[in-house]
Amino acid sequence: MDKSPRALARVRSLRRTETSAEKKLWGYLRDRRLGGYKFRRQVPIPPYIADFVCISHKLVVELDGATHSETHEVRHDERRTAFLESKGFKVYRVLNSDVFSSLVDVLDGILLILQQQRRG
Repeated sequence: MDKSPRALARVRSLRRTETSAEKKLWGYLRDRRLGGYKFRRQVPIPPYIADFVCISHKLVVELDGATHSETHEVRHDERRTAFLESKGFKVYRVLNSDVFSSLVDVLDGILLILQQQRRG
């Protein structure tokens, strides 16, 4: 993880300006509230900053808003996912709208992946 002053400043900025979906999901992931798994938010994995990471199980949870629907944005997300996977992470992408309309399903999906990672 990158601990350079520039990366840390960017992380602090992202934490101060979190989206409502990030804020809501973080309320369920923080303090080991989801199945006892420890998550961190806005974690530098250069050259990217992951939304939420469970380091022990190498799971990255990325929230995607409306800005992730254009072709060039989809390609950027695909490159980002490929990079994170090349570093050994499993990437779980969630739409912001799903955090509000299907939160239980989102949390169940995260738990399922964590449980599979433990067995795997």
